[in-house]
Amino acid sequence: MFLLLIGTSCQSQGQLTIEADIINDLKEVSAAQLDLQSDIIWVIEDAGNEVNLIGLNAKGNPTRTIRINNAKNHDWEDLTSDKQGNIYIGDFGNNNEKRKIFKILKVKHADLFKDEAIAEVIEFTLPKKQGSKDFEAFFIYNNTFYIISKETKKFFVFKVPNVIGKHKAIAVTEHKFKGKNNRITAADISPNGKTIVLLNHDKLWKLSDFKRDDFFSGTIEKLDFNHSSQKEGICFKTNSSVIITDERKGLEGGNIYSFKLD
Repeated sequence: MFLLLIGTSCQSQGQLTIEADIINDLKEVSAAQLDLQSDIIWVIEDAGNEVNLIGLNAKGNPTRTIRINNAKNHDWEDLTSDKQGNIYIGDFGNNNEKRKIFKILKVKHADLFKDEAIAEVIEFTLPKKQGSKDFEAFFIYNNTFYIISKETKKFFVFKVPNVIGKHKAIAVTEHKFKGKNNRITAADISPNGKTIVLLNHDKLWKLSDFKRDDFFSGTIEKLDFNHSSQKEGICFKTNSSVIITDERKGLEGGNIYSFKLD
């Protein structure tokens, strides 16, 4: 068993290193967020699955499961956290682009040690002249949520204050990356606040040297994985490395990967 675990941790897919195989029961992992005070990786599953926030250990096995009693899994798509260790669930997936009200669920740090929790709710709508959008990615910067639309070409960034209650999102910017297959499925910002990563199925985009929240004003780098799967979760492990998860499709995927940015 020991030799098998060593072998698994050393496998690689292109530029990715496979760290663990996620338990088979979790087929549709749609996000990842590293706990600030432990090595637990928090994950969720998307639409149609349980209202559970699940903590995985380094081997991909659940060690904690927290049921969010006052929520529905309309379409949970991403996770982020703040400096106090609170976890936020982005319930803003919108495949048919008919949804008008979006939610972010706040799970307090103290509740991460319980079996059940009541989440605080941050609700937002889009500007009146803005058509409905599908979202799968967000992060916190200066106590504000930045939420990125999932598009085949030009995508949009909106911001919402990290304040419990109802809000009207503010459009920040729009951008288009060069090339194909650029739909953004997850995002995160480094612990030092200097680097942002945006995830695609076969690569990530690294943003650095930006000015305030003009995130595309600085250096933009495309980092290829040389591997394609339904990657939907990303979070920083250090300021220069990330953890990535993908959904399981048959015998493929369902892994925890590590990836160095430098």
